[in-house]
Amino acid sequence: MEKMIIKGGNRLSGRVRVSGAKNAALPALSATLLTDEECIFSGFPPVADIATMGKTLRELGSEVESAGEYIRVKPGNSENFIAPYRLVKTMRASVLVLGPLLAKRGRAKVSLPGGCAIGARPIDMHLDGFQAMGAELKIRHGYVEGQARELRGTRVKFKRSTVTGTENVLMAACLARGETILENAALEPEVTDLANLLIQMGARIEGAGTDKIRINGVDKLSGARYRIIPDRIEAGTLLIAGAMCGGEVQVEGLIFDHQKALVEKLQAAGVKVEHDYDWIRVTRAGKVKAVDFETEPFPGFPTDLQAQMMALLSTAEGTSTIMENIFENRFMHVSELDRMGADIRVEGKRAMVQGVEHLSGAPVMASDLRASASLILAGLSAEGETEVSRIYHLDRGYERLDLKLAQLGADIRRVKD
Repeated sequence: MEKMIIKGGNRLSGRVRVSGAKNAALPALSATLLTDEECIFSGFPPVADIATMGKTLRELGSEVESAGEYIRVKPGNSENFIAPYRLVKTMRASVLVLGPLLAKRGRAKVSLPGGCAIGARPIDMHLDGFQAMGAELKIRHGYVEGQARELRGTRVKFKRSTVTGTENVLMAACLARGETILENAALEPEVTDLANLLIQMGARIEGAGTDKIRINGVDKLSGARYRIIPDRIEAGTLLIAGAMCGGEVQVEGLIFDHQKALVEKLQAAGVKVEHDYDWIRVTRAGKVKAVDFETEPFPGFPTDLQAQMMALLSTAEGTSTIMENIFENRFMHVSELDRMGADIRVEGKRAMVQGVEHLSGAPVMASDLRASASLILAGLSAEGETEVSRIYHLDRGYERLDLKLAQLGADIRRVKD
């Protein structure tokens, strides 16, 4: 295993380009199971989760070739419908093959998903949607087993906002007979990006980006050439790093409309923000001010930036209150920030962050993907040296974040643990 060694105190400055969105790439790869034709993608970050999804597709009979940011997927003639535990256990998004397999092959056996230890993330709303469309499902021995002679269009109303649930049912509905209406659908940009890909493949979809999506099923989908959207969470992480370490950092290749909730909070904290439609520049001269926020589905403040924002606010003037409304265990980074001198108190879904004068470098351990980013950002602004272990979590979702931070002037290096 590897760890990060960070010597804090360097001001960050310069320009850095954001990678493609991992959370858009994963459903895009799953969508290739809906067609018999080749799909070629660009903008894919070479991160561990995408490699895992590639292995899953190969297990299901597809040819998968990657070269840098490009991935080519050619579905094969395999009738295999099993996504095994050894692959799915490390990544929750593997469950996204369930809908395409039911729709295209009529059968699916997919291991119940794993991923970060940030709380229960059940797939009940996925299953409710498939059953409403006529699939027969059961869970046994740790697998979801399903079959569907033919999926039928219907009305599916999600009990709460679910990104992967919306994506999974959306993909299945593309080959269902008749019209499917998804109500209380997720608004996240990754859902809209998936819908745009499916439309390019020949799907008939209206309303993506709203809470009501209409899909009229078609007999088959074609291949596509498609570039995915930039990663709004990586962009946000880099912007917060710039705000923490002073200087002037410009993050390029993003979509400004995807960053509005973060920008609002950075400005409230006293950070100067300038932007155009595809870049944002942050500048901070004085001390950051305390701000309150709560995580919400898009367009609200993303849960995937909560840990990084907490690191920023740990040295702010005053007390900040953070409400985590998405995942019940997403404060696992708090104890490690406290090891670095932060003053954070957690009461249920609420964290009170009393700003301190400075953080101190310390050995810390990442518990999940976004917690690892939070601890690295804390190390950048801390006095002394910080060691972050278990960075395999980081590599699941960020394309060499250490190199991008070093490009901006950070003293950070990756070593064998």
